[in-house]
Amino acid sequence: MRLRALLSLPLAALLFLPAACGDGDDDNKGTTGAAAKADPALNASLPEAIKKAGVIRFAGDSHPPYRIVGPDGKTVTGIDREIQEALGAVLGVKTEIEIVAGLPAALTGMQSGRYDAFNGPVKDTAEREKEFDAVVWMVTRTAYLIPKDSKAGIKTSDDLCGKKVAGTSGSIIEDQIKKLTTWCTGKGKPAPTFIGLADTNAIILAAKSGRADAAGMTESAAIDAMAKEKDAYTYVSQTDEQGAGVDQLAMLVPKSSKLGPVILQAFKAIFANGEYKRIMDKYGLQKVVVTEPKMNTAAG
Repeated sequence: MRLRALLSLPLAALLFLPAACGDGDDDNKGTTGAAAKADPALNASLPEAIKKAGVIRFAGDSHPPYRIVGPDGKTVTGIDREIQEALGAVLGVKTEIEIVAGLPAALTGMQSGRYDAFNGPVKDTAEREKEFDAVVWMVTRTAYLIPKDSKAGIKTSDDLCGKKVAGTSGSIIEDQIKKLTTWCTGKGKPAPTFIGLADTNAIILAAKSGRADAAGMTESAAIDAMAKEKDAYTYVSQTDEQGAGVDQLAMLVPKSSKLGPVILQAFKAIFANGEYKRIMDKYGLQKVVVTEPKMNTAAG
């Protein structure tokens, strides 16, 4: 667009021009057409640093179907990419995803200011809420993926006692294994052994290779893995008696950034405009949706 034409535009139009003119060449950067959906009030409420940058930077590890990383290690598709684009559209900014090696790297990256948010799915806990605002946007149950040719004899979640279970380090699964351990030992059975690895791909490989007897993950991730490799896996779900329950999964945002309350309002906007439902329906996640987004539910 020529300089003369730019100067003739009103200030409100210039405010949302960067989001509307995203480069479109980088599969991890931005959303096009954000100007048509952007809410000026939401954009105005963004922290000054983000308004100036015109972008929200997300950390993300490899976690299908939430983040499906392409062969180049940079191109990302999946639920998170679409949720982030929908949020960016109503906020009038672009979004970027940088792939990191697991949850600890995402948390430290946010604490250092390298990233603005991490979409998880990560459990909302009172401990995490000391440093991060947690915007809950879905729930889950814990599942354990098992290769069909496994000799471990896992038919129900009871059979996980005494077995080697791979899971993402620092994830909700690590916490669930602790609860399962309490149940197993209370029944006089041996405790499961947790093998902490970097991401979902790594834990599936561990189960497939025999390094682990099962791979712990969210139920939606287990269903996705089974769909990708037909007849290769089965899964069992941890029961309420074994401490599973329904976990609140959240997007984490550093409290110091003041971005959390704005993200909450952006989530409310994509619930209202139907984008949240469209995305969750697209990926078959009707069982894990919430009726409305909430923030910091664990500490309350």
